[in-house]
Amino acid sequence: MSYYDIILGLIPLTLFGISSLLWLTGVPVTMAVPAAALVSVGLIGHALFVNGPGKESTTAPASTNSSASMTSD
Repeated sequence: MSYYDIILGLIPLTLFGISSLLWLTGVPVTMAVPAAALVSVGLIGHALFVNGPGKESTTAPASTNSSASMTSD
């Protein structure tokens, strides 16, 4: 299970779980849902910008140099 699978599972879990928890403690639904949505948006922002899918690794890939494979006659 990858990091992004966990994030995809946590988004609805936090949205429904936190809003339900806040509603059960007496917070109105009109305030509980936006508060829970902020947490979900935070998870999405972390997955996109802090731990983005396009980050390059610290190790450089092996370069392919086409001129090295050519032989001269």
